[in-house]
Amino acid sequence: RFVSSLSWSQVSVELNPGLTPPSVLPPGVGLVHVRGLGLNDTLHFLLCNAGAPALLVVHTNSTQSAVQVDWPVFINRSSSGSLRVEPQSSVQYSSALVFTRVWEYDDVNNTADPQQTAESSFYPPYELQNFLWTLNISANQSDLTVTLCGGEKTESFLNGSLCLQFSAFESEGRDKAWPSLRHNVNSSQLHVWLDGVTPRGNDSRFALEFQSVGESGFEGRVDVHSSIDDEYTPSIFKVSQWVSSPVNSSSVVGYNQWKPVAYRKPQPVFEDATPCKHSQLVSVNRIPQSGLVQAYFTDDPHTYGLNISFGIDKDPVFYSDSKYISWTVLVGMGEPPADSFSTLIIIIITVGLGTPLAIIIVGGVFVWIRKRMSHSSVYEPIN
Repeated sequence: RFVSSLSWSQVSVELNPGLTPPSVLPPGVGLVHVRGLGLNDTLHFLLCNAGAPALLVVHTNSTQSAVQVDWPVFINRSSSGSLRVEPQSSVQYSSALVFTRVWEYDDVNNTADPQQTAESSFYPPYELQNFLWTLNISANQSDLTVTLCGGEKTESFLNGSLCLQFSAFESEGRDKAWPSLRHNVNSSQLHVWLDGVTPRGNDSRFALEFQSVGESGFEGRVDVHSSIDDEYTPSIFKVSQWVSSPVNSSSVVGYNQWKPVAYRKPQPVFEDATPCKHSQLVSVNRIPQSGLVQAYFTDDPHTYGLNISFGIDKDPVFYSDSKYISWTVLVGMGEPPADSFSTLIIIIITVGLGTPLAIIIVGGVFVWIRKRMSHSSVYEPIN
């Protein structure tokens, strides 16, 4: 596990590492490498939009590990193994999260559940591997973000886009904006939003399909944990965690974590929140059409798929009302960050439980004193 304290002097950001002429990437395509150096290990985040956009996380037990790219082979996507982390013997764990499709369906029955929707109500999906992307990197002393925005040359995306914003962190903390997921130096965040896309139906809802690709020897599962504290994400008392564990082991080596909520405005308030839900985790027979995944994984990797759908049963607000929906997921190594009770909740619990207990104790003492006083005022019989 990556267990070291990072500062920005130990984090490097690189675009298209080692790319030199005459090798040239297609317009709008890039490979971003974020390298976090620990005391005795290294964490590599690689974000690429060649094909379906993907985030690859690689953990090594060496402070000297580095990314090596055979650019002519990588660009042509002619064979696997064109992207490696050297030395390969230092790699402890690697996994990729790939965004593959956006589904749109006509929710005429207002169930907000794709699994209860007739197949005929689904429109042809948007294949993200075919999108045209723009890439923007913003880095300063306290923040690193990479934003990918893309779309098709269709009427639906004439004034709209799908965007993914990657963030890396130098320390533990939370985003100010909801859902305010708790992050640490072992994690990164992907904020996904669909903005200004023209729906193909009056009652359109959307679902996001993504896949996780990992090495053999690991298996995935989705856990849902409940909490009584909603201070950081109002009205949301659950967190979902898609974790990866060694076969026949419950220990967690990697995760994707999210709150089951989406927002209908870029600057959300409580009224703009809408629940979201995930489908069952399914095994996928082949790896997704991602240049990053195809370049890195050489052996027979395991691929799992999941859908996130937005909305709630009988929700009167459809995508056409706001033409915006956003969702956030945390991606990292080791155990997922866990919310502890905040100071406010501790005070509320203390007051809520302490006050009745104090009343009972004071009342008991008062009754005991009254009984003692009443017994002392009664004449004793004369013998």
